[in-house]
Amino acid sequence: MTTTLRPTEPLQHNADGTRSRHYQVCVNSRPVGAIHLGTSPSFGDSTARVHDLRIEEPDRRRGRGTVAALAAEEVARGWGCRQIEAGVPADAEAGLRLVKALGYVLRNRGMVKQLGDTPPELPAGSLARPMTEADFAAWLAHESENYVRTWMERGVPEPEARAKSRRDHDRLLPRGLSTENMRFSILEHEGTRVGTLWLALRDGKPFIFDVEADEAHRGRGHGRTLMLLAEAQAHALGKRTLGLNVFAGNTPAERLYESLGYETTLYTFYKPLL
Repeated sequence: MTTTLRPTEPLQHNADGTRSRHYQVCVNSRPVGAIHLGTSPSFGDSTARVHDLRIEEPDRRRGRGTVAALAAEEVARGWGCRQIEAGVPADAEAGLRLVKALGYVLRNRGMVKQLGDTPPELPAGSLARPMTEADFAAWLAHESENYVRTWMERGVPEPEARAKSRRDHDRLLPRGLSTENMRFSILEHEGTRVGTLWLALRDGKPFIFDVEADEAHRGRGHGRTLMLLAEAQAHALGKRTLGLNVFAGNTPAERLYESLGYETTLYTFYKPLL
């Protein structure tokens, strides 16, 4: 039997600069599922993204999804992509098995915590204050460079990593410190600065974009305090969930978030297209 992808629409050129196309997954010309393939909003034409892949129940567990995913890789190569990525919900066991079998590598995961009814208190001696313009300028330069290095460590060439950093920060922070729905805080302990927090409302839900204990003050529990600060700020906004992203391999952060009750909701995998 031959499994192929049959386009169901012309190649779409989207407003955000990405391309995408829907396909039927066919076995001997018989539709058995669907796949939606596009280019990445984050990396542009260099990276393809599998937005959705579904095989109908009667045709599952026969390798149809595997062949369809491999066919999508060939389409992506034809688009000139050098990498392909896919997001898999944490409870999608079949999807997780598929991407791992195809050689995809875990890049990061989204996590969410359900907050209680009472906001947490910060430890004695710890106090938060808003960033000043001077604080923000120094923080942004440092955070942007860290962001570049994070992507370079995950196989993204430096020019692309720097372009991504500029693009993402320009999109998220068009008005800098004054950008709507963004909150930037300095954590102090007994009068000394020990860390920073960037909390945002994303689609109406609080999300931690960046949290960092200053290097000279790590290993003293300030990272946990910063996370408690984020919870308190989410409570002040009237919200009862808090989300974040953590990169694979950042073991201290992963352990901290898990110990605080965060649960994984989405895994993001990637694969080089050689």
